[in-house]
Amino acid sequence: MRTRQTKTLNFDIHGRVTISVDAEAPAAHQLKTMLACFATDADRPAQIVVDDRPEPMPDAGLLEHELAYTEASVRFNADRVQVVRDADQWRIHGAGELLTSVVPVLDAAMVERGAAMIHAATMAYKGHAVALPAAGGTGKTSTAAKLMRREGWSFMGDDWAFLAEDATLLGYAKPMFIKPHHRAIYPHLFEGVRKPLVPSRLSHSVGRLTTVVHPYVIRYPRLADFSRKWSPEHRMVDASAAFPGRAVTTSAPLAAAVYVERYEGARTRIVEKTNDWMVDRMIGNFHIEMAGFSQRVVTGLAATSVVPWREHFAAKGLVLDKALDGRPCHLLQVPSAYSADEASDDIVRHLEELLPSILDDQA
Repeated sequence: MRTRQTKTLNFDIHGRVTISVDAEAPAAHQLKTMLACFATDADRPAQIVVDDRPEPMPDAGLLEHELAYTEASVRFNADRVQVVRDADQWRIHGAGELLTSVVPVLDAAMVERGAAMIHAATMAYKGHAVALPAAGGTGKTSTAAKLMRREGWSFMGDDWAFLAEDATLLGYAKPMFIKPHHRAIYPHLFEGVRKPLVPSRLSHSVGRLTTVVHPYVIRYPRLADFSRKWSPEHRMVDASAAFPGRAVTTSAPLAAAVYVERYEGARTRIVEKTNDWMVDRMIGNFHIEMAGFSQRVVTGLAATSVVPWREHFAAKGLVLDKALDGRPCHLLQVPSAYSADEASDDIVRHLEELLPSILDDQA
């Protein structure tokens, strides 16, 4: 392991994984923003190190022109990213923005320490946590806003979180992405002089274009920063701005997991599910909702046996299985024809009907 001489940005992920980022690296600005809620002044040995200085890979194997690899490292040639697994430490090197590399590595590092990353809106209700795993565009951000208007609720995150094997939900209050259709739900975020956003009817088209160009833009940090700052698709907003004067809950015991999905039916319905079903959905939903390059990192690490498929997913499944043991799991299906406003109304209504009896049973 190399000795670092430059100033670093340090992050502590719930006391389980520490991340050190070279402050001069191209990735520093984005990671400082996206990991801000975990920032710390403590300078401790890091389980994940991020910089732009790749390591030698003598006698590396080659997978066509896409990958070079050794027993402990993989280089993604076209993306100029190298991931190294060295005992208890991961090192990520690259000349571009590296959030899409950090996310799957952070998930693997957390799993090694008894917690799994999930893609979900997470809220606390009267001291207990509720996980709402769902695909993007289902209504998570709108639902969070409406729950925060009700007594007893607090915000934990609207996109990512960690679920520990002792059934503690660990929040991740990263910046929220506010889109044109959120205007009626977060009106205070659209007041005054703001970056213009496209009309709601065009947001899906712009979103698809953003998805197409994203893998290329992130290779060039200045261009990526400009694109993120001025993109008419969304605004990035901290939880403190979205919910002024309200505290963020960082961890709470899990009360229930409710998977929310859109479907082609005419009316919202809720169905009780098994823990095994929820484990599978949480793993699949997190993987498919990652950015394309994040998925490629997982695939590349698996294809080269640096992190075999069965090792990673079996370990993550075991963590989630322990976390959900004895906790009620449900599937909440909302008609795809509903707007975000209509969908979030129904989601809130069903949660308010469901949770009191669950908390009474757990009391």
